[in-house]
Amino acid sequence: GLGQKCAARSILYTRDAICTLNTLQTNASALEQVRRERCNPQVQLQAMRGFLERAGITVEELDHLNIIHVTGTKGKGSTCAFTEQILRSYGFCTGFYSSPHLVQVRERIRINGQPIGKELFTKYFWQVYGRLYETKDAHGGTMPAYFRFLTILAFHVFLQEKVDLAVIEVGIGGAYDCTNIIRRPWVCGISSLGIDHTQILGDTTEKIAWQKGGIFKSGVPAFTVKQPEEAMAVLKDRAKEISCPLWVCPELEDYKADCGPLHLGLAGKHQRSNASLALQLSHTWLQKRCLPGGIECYVLVQCMVSGLAETEWHGRNQTLKHGAVTYFLDGAHTMRSMQACLQWFTETAAQHERNASGPVTRVLLFNATGERDSAAMLKLLVPCHFDFAVFCPNITEAITSCNADQQNFNVSVENMLTRCLDNERSWRLHHSLGDNQGTQLLIEGGLPLISEKKADTLVFPCILSALQWITQGRDAVLAAKGVLAVKPNIAAKAALLRSAAEIHVLITGSLHLVGGALKHLDPESSK
Repeated sequence: GLGQKCAARSILYTRDAICTLNTLQTNASALEQVRRERCNPQVQLQAMRGFLERAGITVEELDHLNIIHVTGTKGKGSTCAFTEQILRSYGFCTGFYSSPHLVQVRERIRINGQPIGKELFTKYFWQVYGRLYETKDAHGGTMPAYFRFLTILAFHVFLQEKVDLAVIEVGIGGAYDCTNIIRRPWVCGISSLGIDHTQILGDTTEKIAWQKGGIFKSGVPAFTVKQPEEAMAVLKDRAKEISCPLWVCPELEDYKADCGPLHLGLAGKHQRSNASLALQLSHTWLQKRCLPGGIECYVLVQCMVSGLAETEWHGRNQTLKHGAVTYFLDGAHTMRSMQACLQWFTETAAQHERNASGPVTRVLLFNATGERDSAAMLKLLVPCHFDFAVFCPNITEAITSCNADQQNFNVSVENMLTRCLDNERSWRLHHSLGDNQGTQLLIEGGLPLISEKKADTLVFPCILSALQWITQGRDAVLAAKGVLAVKPNIAAKAALLRSAAEIHVLITGSLHLVGGALKHLDPESSK
């Protein structure tokens, strides 16, 4: 009937929006642009201001969003998630802008903790895209790149929806990031610092700290967690230079809760510093909004305690149990975050193994992208004693009807698979298994299927085929997607998976890999 036609039209209109958005997608080329422009950061911010004004938003309007601006190398997303949940627990209407998305691009822009709906996304997308497209010719044909566009869209959504506050997570760095167009945030935060995006931010902790400290604003309170000595010295210098009051957060143990022991909704010991940073950010925001001289910072009231306990942040230290198969998902993609992932996985998997009814087969599903040191991350994972190490690119499924939200136009499939084979080789070398010079990707139906190896490593062309092989029909959610056809010798390798009482799968190395896996494992996330 008419309702079904309208629904179908709405879905197509949303898909059109996402496909149009993907034409702006340049993560790889945007990074190159940032590298070119980094000698003159003002060029970037001026360009961003121009795009913002073309979209009908002034920088002054952003002052009314009562922004909490957060950067860091590790834990900035979790810190934002804790902060947003705490302030939502107080009854405020929250906006939250984060990146990257796991399954759907709408996840990046949240109202009251929920990704904006398809209709809202579509409506606001075309409003902003239309204004920018109409003014394109008058501005040398320029359109903002993917991340810049989404940042403008987020600001537009939050202004239109009249949120009480916006929690804004920096994309890359701080000083030159397009979110740093914000002039008057209410409070700033810097989570744990480490080495990542070295081609843009520099290859030392000091250089990275300088970039991150670029979000400090004169007279705006800022907080950071305990940092390496050299990074902390740089942050303090930056704060002094900008006239920004900077405090270091206390340990979580130093807080006194009026209402029983503290429980965090996010697993892993490393979340404790993120939670402390979130408490300082939300408390400072509350003081400015409505609690001048109010609650003692170290005494936590119910809203703060429940906010910390109720925080969810998918794809980070997340456990999913589907019958005999348990998935441990973490988007760790730097050495420090992989160390934290390893600690969490070791403890959590051990608990699950103690409760298992029989032998457990342990599988690693890994991919890493960009300039990340895959070999070093894989070396950290070797002591976990995986029975299989499986590698695949961040392609959700090897069919042409791939989800538009998951598409990446910047890296060729050939390059992705080459990277997977390199990762497999690194794993084998760490295991002192040598390198089989005869490795050939098997071809079936025009697609490489798996690499034929005598050892316990396999390479698949997509996330779905990797998950189907790992689970051997024992996960009902995946089994509903059909059976993976493989050669007999590859099927024979899976005997251990079929006979185990339980299969434990660690999925890590890339947030995009985790997102692609969640698309298959949690179908609700794709709706």
